Amino acid sequence: MMHEKIILGIDPGTTIMGFGLIKIVKGEMEFIQLNELILSKYDNHYLKLKHIFNRTIELIDSYNPDEIALEAPFFGKNVQSMLKLGRAQGVAMAAGLSRDIPVTEYSPKKIKMSITGNGNASKEQVAKMLQSLLGFKTLPKNLDSTDGLAAAVCHFFNSGSGQSDKKYTGWGAFVSQNPGKIKS
Repeated sequence: MMHEKIILGIDPGTTIMGFGLIKIVKGEMEFIQLNELILSKYDNHYLKLKHIFNRTIELIDSYNPDEIALEAPFFGKNVQSMLKLGRAQGVAMAAGLSRDIPVTEYSPKKIKMSITGNGNASKEQVAKMLQSLLGFKTLPKNLDSTDGLAAAVCHFFNSGSGQSDKKYTGWGAFVSQNPGKIKS
């Protein structure tokens, strides 16, 4: 018998940290929320890291997630940017680990593949699929929050729910294999 659990998904960043929460009830996902922490207003990188840590702790204390899923940094050419992004991810991880919450990382390609069936999908395609899967009304202006939500959904799909065994070649394959999951 499956118990209820809450998954917090985080897309760590030094300009915007996106996050989303889902609840799993009887093996089905329920949307809780998605939002973002705007960090671009802070000049000091260490102050940004403090805000990432504090906001992650606030989310943990408010929603009591059972698990945290993080989008792992992609490999870029700018070493300084990668270092800052890695620090942001590490601070979010440390917040979860300080509360004894298991943390799992997923590559951006793995997340996109889990959500859309295409590891090269656009942020917009991921956001639209999440909107269809979870039934929230409007898409946010910045898609960093849907990226955080996507990490949570990816984690659910890859945590023994049975969903991770399915392979989709695109929207058509997903719709045909999941007629009950599409909401108009």
